[in-house]
Amino acid sequence: MGGSENPNHSLDVATPDGADVRVESIRRGVSTWSRMTIYISLFAVLGLLGWGLARAQAGPRSEGRAPEFTLTTFEGEIITLGGLQGKVVVVNFWASWCPPCRDYQDRGVMFLGVDYVDTESEALAYISEFQITYPNGPDTGTRISQAFRIQGVPETFFIGKDGRLRGVKVGPLAPPELEERLDPLLAED
Repeated sequence: MGGSENPNHSLDVATPDGADVRVESIRRGVSTWSRMTIYISLFAVLGLLGWGLARAQAGPRSEGRAPEFTLTTFEGEIITLGGLQGKVVVVNFWASWCPPCRDYQDRGVMFLGVDYVDTESEALAYISEFQITYPNGPDTGTRISQAFRIQGVPETFFIGKDGRLRGVKVGPLAPPELEERLDPLLAED
């Protein structure tokens, strides 16, 4: 009934009732659980990476309900998208370091500017330089841009009176394009 240690640090027990198999099975069982834990962890990490890549490749939102957000303007005014229900809304993501971003003229539409990854002083200088008069505020923590899944700046989102996304333009807008997108939205009841 003696036991001996082999070089693999496992205990060899010579008994007629198969104790060798049980000791070896327990050792293999622990090893199996360790391997299962590693595989599960690996699949979880790969799953998260896949989800992140799929979300990044999905592009900007262009349909469905517009994501609800609250924007605190540089003047301290708090604007919620839900509070604009019944109005056509244009949400423009911009940055002072983005040369194509332009001042949009008010055409009976609620324009909101969301300053993306910028410093407040540079953003305010940009607003002053281009005499932008519609409400603008910083995207603190990039929460709004993440909800809209923007790819860069400028990006402009068109939201109907019903709060649903009606289109997105990645890149600068030329004046005829703005009118072409807004006229049908303004004509809706």
